[in-house]
Amino acid sequence: MFNPRLVAKIETEEPTRRLAVLIDADNAQAAVIEGLLAEIASFGEATVKRIYGDFTSPTSAQWKKVLNKYAIKPVQQFAYTTGKNATDSTLIIDAMDLLYTRRFDGFCLVSSDSDFTGLALRIREEGLDVLGFGEQKTPEAFRNACHKFLFTEVLRPAVPMMLADSFVEISHERQSGNGAELKSNMEVSGASHPFPHSFVLEALEKASDDSGWAHLGTFGSYLTKLQPDFDSRHYGFKKLSDLVKSKTELFCCEERLSPGSDAKILYVKGR
Repeated sequence: MFNPRLVAKIETEEPTRRLAVLIDADNAQAAVIEGLLAEIASFGEATVKRIYGDFTSPTSAQWKKVLNKYAIKPVQQFAYTTGKNATDSTLIIDAMDLLYTRRFDGFCLVSSDSDFTGLALRIREEGLDVLGFGEQKTPEAFRNACHKFLFTEVLRPAVPMMLADSFVEISHERQSGNGAELKSNMEVSGASHPFPHSFVLEALEKASDDSGWAHLGTFGSYLTKLQPDFDSRHYGFKKLSDLVKSKTELFCCEERLSPGSDAKILYVKGR
């Protein structure tokens, strides 16, 4: 007999979003695949995973080692002529075929190529989510055509523990004795972008209510809408909540109880 409480819980859970993951092997690195799929899992279920490229080429050798492990379907595309990329066309055609099946809630486009800008815009017109993944060299047009764009540099495997320990020892030797400098060094070591003070404060102002406070989720949503490639990991913090709590010179933080539960919600206000 079914447990009625379990059935009720299953019925009230939000359905998992179905995502199609399309990878351009010519413009993506196999080294990020584990972190990439883990990131995609936070947005929904990758029901289709396909990668496009000429796998007879030495440049695609890195991908051959991971395709079976991560159950990614390779789509072989020979070059029709020198200097032309037939892979892009095949990926775009497949994306449109999948789009018209109406089976997906969103698409994940993995490439640093601006040729997919039009595809991202077309998918958005159908009301589906577009998640982009590429290197920092990705043109701004493609990044802004996506609802959310993540730089794959932050998805690379973490620094080996021995190297991390060495870094801590070096930093420890340089600290003044109170540990503050060590903490600062550890934060800066993960940062790859200068912190955009004006942009972040502008987004916070738009997300705030009449009292000046903003729900952290609403604040994060505005940041992504204004700048799809915004990611707290670029500034040395794993989560947005860690970032706002650390920037005490910019933000006031307050935890409030969620109505009807014991869960706490973080609210943010500019100083």
